[in-house]
Amino acid sequence: MKAYILLSTKLGTSLEVVKRLKEVKETVVADAIFGRYDAIVILEAPCLEDINKVVYKIIEKDPNVTRTETSIVLSPM
Repeated sequence: MKAYILLSTKLGTSLEVVKRLKEVKETVVADAIFGRYDAIVILEAPCLEDINKVVYKIIEKDPNVTRTETSIVLSPM
């Protein structure tokens, strides 16, 4: 399974959030970005439950993350 996670963070914290997320084994890419969101993360895991654990138990528990938007890839090409 693959998921794209868009993150909004507290002002000035996107780089530290990204640094922590790069240490998560399911993280393929984690970048701070300019625009509507402050960071983007690409996760890959064997099943949806593993993606769910990262999103809810790691990303959303980070006190500097204020909002997430998750897009699950339907089928890889």
